[in-house]
Amino acid sequence: MIVAELERALLARYPKADAEGWDHVGLSVGDPAAEITGVACALDATEANVRRAQEAGANVLLTHHPIYIKAPEAFCPADATRPQCSAALYEAARCGVSIISLHTNLDRSQEARICLSELLGAAPVSSLEHVDDPETTGLGALATLNDPCTLRDLATRAATAFGSDPRAWGEAEHACRTVAILGGSLGDFGELAIAAGADVIVTGEAGYHVAQDLALRGLPVILLGHDRSEEPFVDILMNSAVDAGVNPRHAIKILNPCQWWTVTKGENL
Repeated sequence: MIVAELERALLARYPKADAEGWDHVGLSVGDPAAEITGVACALDATEANVRRAQEAGANVLLTHHPIYIKAPEAFCPADATRPQCSAALYEAARCGVSIISLHTNLDRSQEARICLSELLGAAPVSSLEHVDDPETTGLGALATLNDPCTLRDLATRAATAFGSDPRAWGEAEHACRTVAILGGSLGDFGELAIAAGADVIVTGEAGYHVAQDLALRGLPVILLGHDRSEEPFVDILMNSAVDAGVNPRHAIKILNPCQWWTVTKGENL
């Protein structure tokens, strides 16, 4: 199998048409005609992950986040004065590692919706983007908890499921049954969650004023951290590569620990 064949199969499953207009999905660096020796799957296309892929014998790095949204001015070795994607691109080209990314096109898939819902012990009903059309692909998920619980218990469940130290906005004993879920950045999807009748929204990140406003309006917010909310997508990437024809023995996961850490006073503030 060559790189172009893998990209074609992946984009048939997660069409470019489903990606945001600003997004950069598909092959960003590499030789489309190269024979695939292995596929390493990771959340981010960093210089370190390029090297991990090469060390594992993989000449394809399949990621969720693109190596860049806007191309850097130069592709050069690591330098603190340049964005890290400059060094990642340089290293990928130097090592012969092709980088393919599935970003907002994967976010809109049924698989992403199911994955995030099931991690919270919930059954997906629809996307958050198109609650009136459950079968349509769309960003986020609206789901029903199999075991309704309090906000405190849901935050604890999310912490375990996503390997995170989440922040929760809202009353700890707030009852949660219908949950809105959006991996990554919340943006203005809190408004869609309110319109859909969600009891809580679980997401990666949101600004202070956004989270405060939603909580004061009766929609608690659980913030997992952008990376932690989407790390489970690495499994989707690997399964998709295997389904596309990559030998399972040559498909590997690069799982990164949480990239940030939290200091607390040792109490529930």
